[in-house]
Amino acid sequence: MCMQSLSFQSQPSLTPSQIADLRLASSKLTGPAPRSFEAEMTLKYCEGNPLMAEAVFGWGGQTVAFGLAESRSGLICLGAQAAFSGRK
Repeated sequence: MCMQSLSFQSQPSLTPSQIADLRLASSKLTGPAPRSFEAEMTLKYCEGNPLMAEAVFGWGGQTVAFGLAESRSGLICLGAQAAFSGRK
């Protein structure tokens, strides 16, 4: 299996400290909010590219892509855990 390195046209102009802050902020969110936040930051700093967000921020590329799709459609998907959370 051959591992290809990703090269992007432009890397975000963020310091390592800023990247750490964004990762921390995302980790503190619950429910669908992390996907929304990650999607917004991906659009702002990574040209809307989930693979770049994965490389820069360490967020799951599929999760970011899912968040981007939610932001485009305006529909928020809730997981099955919402049905069993005990909240009515």
